[in-house]
Amino acid sequence: MKLVIVTAVEEFEKDVLKLFKQAGIESFSSSEIDGYKNAPTLLATSSWFPNVKGGNESRMFFSFTDDKHIDTLFEMISEFNKNLETNNPMKAVVLPIEKYI
Repeated sequence: MKLVIVTAVEEFEKDVLKLFKQAGIESFSSSEIDGYKNAPTLLATSSWFPNVKGGNESRMFFSFTDDKHIDTLFEMISEFNKNLETNNPMKAVVLPIEKYI
């Protein structure tokens, strides 16, 4: 068993849910998060308070699952990211689980 974590901008929430379902990952959790990049944006440099940076509304999804489902999910995320027109790809990581109850 491993922990898979996927992050994406909020606009891709439905896409992530679809990919989880297609990968056979039926049990998972999600949380709202703010994503930040250190690179200055046009919006930040043209705001009234250029030193105050706002984050992008994002989502984090996570599930305890097996290698078979994770491999399928990673293949689909890679394919999804190839067709993006934005600079905000889905990100995914896998963490091994040493013990669980």
